[in-house]
Amino acid sequence: MSKSKTPTLQLSRSRDIPFDKLVLSQSNVRRTKAGVSIEELAEDIARRTLLQSLSVRPVLDEAGAQTGMFEIPAGGRRYRALELLVRQKRLARNALVPCVIRTSGLAEEDSLAENTQRAPLHALDQFRAFRLMADKGQPEEEIAVAFNTTVAVVRQRLRLAAVAPALLDFYADDAMTLDQLMAFTVNPDHERQIAVWETIQKTYNREAYQIRRMLTDGAVRASDRRAQFVLTEYQDAGGPILRDLFEADQGGWLKDPGLVERLVLAKLERAAERVRAEGWKWVETAIDFPYGHTYGLRRLDGEPAPMDEAETATLAALKAEYEGLEEAHDGAADYPEAVDQRLGEIETAMDAIRARPTCYSGEELAIGGVFVSLAPDGQLRLERGFVLPEDEPPMVGEDPEPGKGDSVDDEAASDEAAPDDDPAAEREEDADPGRPLPDRLITEMTVHRTVALRQALAEAPDVAFLAALHVLALQVFSRGAYDSCLEISAKSVSFAIQPSNLAETPCAMALETRREAWAKRLPADPGRMWETVVALDPAERWALFALCVGLTVNATSEAWNRRPRALAHADDLAQALSLDMVAAGWAPTAETFLSRLTKAQIVQVVTEAKGAPSVEPLAGLKKDEMVATAAETMAGSNWLPKVLRTRAASPEGEAAALEGATAVGSETPSSDPDDRSAAPHVLAAE
Repeated sequence: MSKSKTPTLQLSRSRDIPFDKLVLSQSNVRRTKAGVSIEELAEDIARRTLLQSLSVRPVLDEAGAQTGMFEIPAGGRRYRALELLVRQKRLARNALVPCVIRTSGLAEEDSLAENTQRAPLHALDQFRAFRLMADKGQPEEEIAVAFNTTVAVVRQRLRLAAVAPALLDFYADDAMTLDQLMAFTVNPDHERQIAVWETIQKTYNREAYQIRRMLTDGAVRASDRRAQFVLTEYQDAGGPILRDLFEADQGGWLKDPGLVERLVLAKLERAAERVRAEGWKWVETAIDFPYGHTYGLRRLDGEPAPMDEAETATLAALKAEYEGLEEAHDGAADYPEAVDQRLGEIETAMDAIRARPTCYSGEELAIGGVFVSLAPDGQLRLERGFVLPEDEPPMVGEDPEPGKGDSVDDEAASDEAAPDDDPAAEREEDADPGRPLPDRLITEMTVHRTVALRQALAEAPDVAFLAALHVLALQVFSRGAYDSCLEISAKSVSFAIQPSNLAETPCAMALETRREAWAKRLPADPGRMWETVVALDPAERWALFALCVGLTVNATSEAWNRRPRALAHADDLAQALSLDMVAAGWAPTAETFLSRLTKAQIVQVVTEAKGAPSVEPLAGLKKDEMVATAAETMAGSNWLPKVLRTRAASPEGEAAALEGATAVGSETPSSDPDDRSAAPHVLAAE
């Protein structure tokens, strides 16, 4: 019995066919445009020629004979790309095109099979291919041109291919998402990448942001003031910088925090040496001084540096040019663009000349000092001309210890030297009418005057307000605490415990700006404070008074000094002011709040802020992971802890507050001279 012969597979034959013998087939199943455009495909063919043959079938006549033409059921996009090259005269019309000739089966089957049996390239294969091309010396720009993409995309692909090989294998096996893989590119340290991957396998939070946070933990953000201050020096020292090519990273992260700290301190000290050379008594340096570090210190005024002849001449020339341009276009509705631009340039140049540096005398330098620190934008901050209390020179007529003179001893000596029953003393007094009055008598009379002043002031709320403003301004802005007869004490509170970056919060910055503006307006000499306050208009007095009172507020709760009644008043004040700590800039971030709580407290806070379902992702997390996840969950929730909440006012309280605010904010006092209920905001007699 003979064995049956195994059939031999016959492949379709291939042949080069002139382009002008090819036509598109209506049997092509691709109808929807997708993928690379015809123009991009044509450029690729022009660069590399045709990499895949066309699948064609002979065109038959009515009798079934071949006509010499061939239709294309599979490869229509390639044909259209070749057609575009022919129209552009980059390919001959009769150029030979490699084709596979099919005769059996259906044309539609050929088209469908070619598109469905083809496996798309895995993204990882593309990343690795780009890496191999780069390793073989092909520049990134050439790779971008070769694949019709941008250099930025090529760099992203190369960075993805540089992730730890073990993690790439996880990505190839679909055990890792593309977002996760992109997050791992932030830090090129393969050991760190694998350690982070192993860590997040034990948690529920495997989001890309968590991976980035863990990979950059300990690094200094490039937007940090320290990084901005020494970025050039850090790069010159070869300090590594971590960059994220897939998300906005604000300049990345400086990987070596120790190097950053050393460079910052060294650069600050160099700046301090330059300042010391100016002759100041002391110079203090710090990356960031505590909030309110200059409160209670007098600031020296100094004098603007005079302009030299060249600056004077330049300013005069700029002013003449400015006035000439204005005169030339007087009456015009709008300045021409070039003229408007030039006027702006002149204004900027004149402002730069007029902004004179401050010069200090030798006496001022001998008692003053400078704080050298970093501003929030990373620029050097020099606060010149502050005088410490112990360096203040004694004022003329000032007692070493105010309130402790020698009047009592003088009075005793006087009484002892001239007893009332001494006839000789009586004759001496009769012979010397210019002798000063006894101190005791003066004291008794001034007691009467004090009582009379109290009564008069009690009946003149406008003057009482002015006197209170005067003593507050003395204590807040000057060292004239004893230059007022009012025994009112204003304490500018400094905080023993301060949150980080307190001075950069919106409220602190606004308050400091307001305080500095008034400090420049008010005199350094306490003896001139009264006339300055009297000269202010009513609105200015109220603004200064509000600032002085505001700077005395202390609503701080401290374990050793709880002050329940004072804190209850702080609640009343917050209610009257409708204080909103969310609008004031406070938020429960990881750094300011959540990291200070226990895990149970974090769960309680998230439940209260976002509801019970939001707590589920926190289950089983470690503390630092729970803090990061909770911070992400609570972002934008406007939740506040109880100690920062302002209780809602009752309708009666709101009405009363509105009425009070109207009275205080009024520009005109009561016209009734006997009505003392009106707000004392205008000085009756000046």
